[in-house]
Amino acid sequence: MKHFKTLSDLHRANGWPPPEHPLLSLANCNRDCPLGDREFTSDAYLIGFKKLKAGVIRYGRTQYDHSNGSMMFVKPRQIIEMRDLELEEKGFMIFIHEDFLNGHELHHTIQKYGFFDYEVNEALHLSPKEEELIWSLHEKIGTEYTNNPDEYSREIMLSHLASILMYAQRFYKRQFINRTELSGIMISKFNRVLTQYLEAGTLQEKGLPSVNALADTLNVSPRYLSDLLKQETGKTAMDLIHLFLISEAKNRLLAEDQNIASVAYQLGFENVSYFTRLFKKQVGLKPFEFKKMNLN
Repeated sequence: MKHFKTLSDLHRANGWPPPEHPLLSLANCNRDCPLGDREFTSDAYLIGFKKLKAGVIRYGRTQYDHSNGSMMFVKPRQIIEMRDLELEEKGFMIFIHEDFLNGHELHHTIQKYGFFDYEVNEALHLSPKEEELIWSLHEKIGTEYTNNPDEYSREIMLSHLASILMYAQRFYKRQFINRTELSGIMISKFNRVLTQYLEAGTLQEKGLPSVNALADTLNVSPRYLSDLLKQETGKTAMDLIHLFLISEAKNRLLAEDQNIASVAYQLGFENVSYFTRLFKKQVGLKPFEFKKMNLN
């Protein structure tokens, strides 16, 4: 598998003209994607917009969800695979070498955008008006990219890139809401998996469930799961795991034959002290205080 350290190498390998900037590259797609068939990694972020008619794009573990106009976001050194691509209409790819962000605020803020950690089948699907907005920002970047650069060019291009990312964040929140009817409420599915995990005795066998394990069961990425649950409930996946376990702990503590240690181990806690700290944080009482107050 080929790794591209520079955008010039990436362009050369695909037979494109040299990039106008050594650390920023715009690649426009017509009916054929310019990347051809390949599997590769690079030291660049990739922001792409495509309407696929046929073919396979894969990064992470899963295949690209290409219904409607979709945006994809890939971080440096993430494996990308493209095979037999055919587009319904034009698209674009923006490659931003990570060094292009050095010393700029975007170097830090890009880390907060969780969609760079989503699986490829969690692509962003745009409405026609949203497409227009993204294309207009792309064209503004292109104007700076193709003209003679000056002292303002980098700042202007980065500001437009920052706008694309902020709009993508907004559009993802809209997508979370609009797709709820199609995909079902994630919190219901999440709690169902937790209940199955509990009833199967998996807590005692494997310990506390991780966000990664639950996301894998639900066929989503951990970051996408947490962001979607945050949208639905205001709480992260880990917050909800803790709430679920403490709710079950409260129920079990009220049984007279259950002591605190046994409840902790039944629920997958490796030691009682961690269970006690989490219980007090959630309930405001230590487990023995809760048990004593309610049994009396």
